Amino acid sequence: MLTITRKLEFDAGHRIPDHKSQCRNLHGHRYTLEITLVGAVIEEEGSSDNGMIMDFSDIKALAKQHLVDVWDHAFIVYEKDATVRTFLESIAGHKTVIIDRIPTVENLAQTAFNILDAAYQDRFGTGLHLQKLVLHETPNCWAEITRD
Repeated sequence: MLTITRKLEFDAGHRIPDHKSQCRNLHGHRYTLEITLVGAVIEEEGSSDNGMIMDFSDIKALAKQHLVDVWDHAFIVYEKDATVRTFLESIAGHKTVIIDRIPTVENLAQTAFNILDAAYQDRFGTGLHLQKLVLHETPNCWAEITRD
């Protein structure tokens, strides 16, 4: 199986409301996102994508449009974290992303996988799809999700 991977970074804040340690406090991370796609190599003479699974610039553009630009410099908050949601809503124009689960790295990886899985479409009939997503919360801590 041949795969390709594109790495992107973004900054975001979050908190784990009921956590026993300092992660219950508002804080942020420099996240690193690794997107791995699988598919046959495109064989279409005259196409810009000929010889590729997908152009790396297209992988980046789709990731930025659907996820990175949405989450970058935002505070990602659990929909049931009423205290922080109320606080963030009091700041005019604040960039807030509300998700349906506690924003642990595991849950953020699952959410990101779901978002990006829908974004990468097989335009050439090569079986292109998102195979794996890795989200680093710190250089030493990350979550990985693989299809199946």
